[in-house]
Amino acid sequence: MGQWRRSAIIAGMTMFGLLNGSGAGAQTGSDFYATHPITLISSFTAGGFNDLASRLVARHFGRFIPGAPGIIVKNIPGAGGVIAANNIYQMALRDGSVIGQLDRGIPLTGFRGAPNVKFDVLGFTWLGSLSTYANEACILWVRKDHPAMNVADLYGPGLRTRLGTVPGATNHLLSKVSKKALGLNVDVITGYPGAGSIWIGLLNGELDGHIIGTSSVESSHPHLLKDGGIRPLVQFGRQTRMAGYENVPTGLEIARDEQQRALVDFAELPFVTSLPFVAPPNIPADRAQILEAAFKAMIVDPEFTQDAQRMKIEISPIAGKPLLELLQKYSRTSKAVIAQYNEIIDADQ
Repeated sequence: MGQWRRSAIIAGMTMFGLLNGSGAGAQTGSDFYATHPITLISSFTAGGFNDLASRLVARHFGRFIPGAPGIIVKNIPGAGGVIAANNIYQMALRDGSVIGQLDRGIPLTGFRGAPNVKFDVLGFTWLGSLSTYANEACILWVRKDHPAMNVADLYGPGLRTRLGTVPGATNHLLSKVSKKALGLNVDVITGYPGAGSIWIGLLNGELDGHIIGTSSVESSHPHLLKDGGIRPLVQFGRQTRMAGYENVPTGLEIARDEQQRALVDFAELPFVTSLPFVAPPNIPADRAQILEAAFKAMIVDPEFTQDAQRMKIEISPIAGKPLLELLQKYSRTSKAVIAQYNEIIDADQ
């Protein structure tokens, strides 16, 4: 065989190996990350709170990976995080060089069968979540001059309670669940572009209430908590009552039967996966193990947690394997509960 032909065959075999990943797979994980930076796909626009979590991980994650690769953040926002999730699952390299931060609602979106979903929730390589909402609650607040003193006052037709919401946001979904599933007499007022405009409407009397997390209130309107300017009536995102809010029932507590409790539990799934990170499916096993171990080490590292505290990012982490087990439980939610949830969410009001 001539030298030219032999060289051409070798080159062709090399190219075949690269296209099929076998060439990359021959490297050990340590060798790979010594020469390959990691792209971190953020599902959010640059500069927002969730994107800050991506930047936080990008600063620290590489320290726990053999070879200490650099981390490059790439923002792919849109469609409530579905565009980024589809990209990570369908298009991203499966060699261990790509990870991503999903929107917290993505597992729920996948399990409920949204039409634009092109991923299997359980098929991702789950690295973990920075937060499980253990130190947080999403609370239905009303103004201090509103007649409702507790959640029981929100039942019945005599009292109007206008809740401001951002279409598609958590406050919108939970307001709908409160009205349609739990039977609270609330009006779901849409059209607000963000929490800031809702606060303006609440403070000027245009609205009566708002569903938002405790840390958001503490950071943006602490005086309302100090002066009693708002009153908590029910808390979501928790199995038990949050410390400091022992007199405020959870959504699960006020559910009237097992069907309602199952619906509320399903609706609260985004809080279990509050700041989730994944890699694409089917990456080489040794690199998956490296990424999972690195995430597990990072979330308990003092330097990382101090940086998160400085950025006011709530850290109550969960590693990849236990998070996947939780998601497997939610994947077994009955079709009847998912159908009821879809009916509520897809309704105009």
